[in-house]
Amino acid sequence: MVDRSLSARSLELLLGDWRGAGSAYEALADRIRLLIVDGRVPVETRLPAERDLADRLGLSRTTVAAAYRRLRELDHLHSVRGSGSVARLPGAPAMLPIPLESEYLDFSKAAPSALPWLPDLARQAAEDLPSHLGDAGYDAIGIPSLRQAIADRYTARGLPTSPDQVMVTIGAQHAIALVSRALIARGDRAVIEAPTYPHAYEALRGAGARLVGTPVVPRGIGDVGVDVDREEADGLVQAIRHSNPVVAYLMPDFQNPTGRTMSRESRARVLDAAARQGTVVIADETIADLDIDRVGEYPPMAADGPAVLIGSVGKTVWGGLRVGWIRADRPLIRRLLAVRSPGDLGTPILEQLLVARALERFDDVLELRREQLRAGRDRLERRVAELLPEWSVPHVDGGIVTWVGLGAPVSSQLALAARREGLIITAGPRFGIDGAFERFLRLPICQTPEATDAAVQALARAWRSLAGAPLGEPEPELLASVV
Repeated sequence: MVDRSLSARSLELLLGDWRGAGSAYEALADRIRLLIVDGRVPVETRLPAERDLADRLGLSRTTVAAAYRRLRELDHLHSVRGSGSVARLPGAPAMLPIPLESEYLDFSKAAPSALPWLPDLARQAAEDLPSHLGDAGYDAIGIPSLRQAIADRYTARGLPTSPDQVMVTIGAQHAIALVSRALIARGDRAVIEAPTYPHAYEALRGAGARLVGTPVVPRGIGDVGVDVDREEADGLVQAIRHSNPVVAYLMPDFQNPTGRTMSRESRARVLDAAARQGTVVIADETIADLDIDRVGEYPPMAADGPAVLIGSVGKTVWGGLRVGWIRADRPLIRRLLAVRSPGDLGTPILEQLLVARALERFDDVLELRREQLRAGRDRLERRVAELLPEWSVPHVDGGIVTWVGLGAPVSSQLALAARREGLIITAGPRFGIDGAFERFLRLPICQTPEATDAAVQALARAWRSLAGAPLGEPEPELLASVV
């Protein structure tokens, strides 16, 4: 049953600068198709009526009708009596994972492959399991050994923490959703960075928040002679003071997608403003440990003021290991327990045991990741400079991505062209809430050398095709979840 609809004005914002050199109806259909494929228009969302969209875009109704007809032919729209045109994906009603045997190279996921010694950790965890088999195994808070290990890790990084300030979750995304449901009532405002991690703002929206964006600028793009860090902090402080938000979701370390790190001074300013306003800062630190060559010591954000911290092993150990955590004060942990029980019954015990084992060797984990990321960053910068010298690639000090400046508002067009070259990438506007960021493209630095070379070559071919002939018939669709 269709319960979501998109107004003509909202779709216009998502479309951005969609017009190309070819026919208007094909260009419009291509852009709407991309919006559906990368999740900016969710499946089962009712699109605006043809007449409304034509009026909004300054087109004839015939043009919009032809675009919708083309989307129906491609199985991206279907008609529901009394409900108009509804977005869909070919062959399935929901998100499709890319098959392992797919010939497509997936650069929509910014996450490294599993640790090489992960099988050994799994065997050790299995040996630990018998001592936990005496009860039903439903664990909504986290096994004591893992909570102690997480607390010890925070303490070692400069933030004294006890195990009763930690809740273990089913990954970082689950943690963000839990905190959102615990703190946000429908209609409350939430400050977010722009651009930001898409699934985070989706979780905030899912809890009923009205989003207030404040800009983040990647270092090395447009910041000559400008104190960008101070300007960003000014924007966050003003947004908190003027919008009176319930929460502010931030990624202070190696932000996804820009890769920027917030200074200690700016963190303190933002946390002070939030405390004065009664705003809860949610600091997503899932990438904080992935330092390549950042200068200075950066403790957890809560060392500089009150903040709820989100962590996980998805970017350090393996994304297939769905374990994350929340570090908060004790009253909020109790509140989170009450919020959690209707949705799930706890984090799997065996996976918790595996993570506890991984944390015993976490320095080794980070050293390996540091070497891999340094090599990946340097290779990506070198290959883009060789094949796409007109692009601007910020030199990041850590993290898993870089936010590439294209020099033209063509990110969505490039994403479509790249699919024809066998590459799945996510267009820049996916990381915003208003159709912006068409001049940017997020590229991971955590892929293998072979994958990086192949991806940059595919991007170079796709880039050249934008100035050539129309893209032609689309390839079979694959949908990747942004990570």
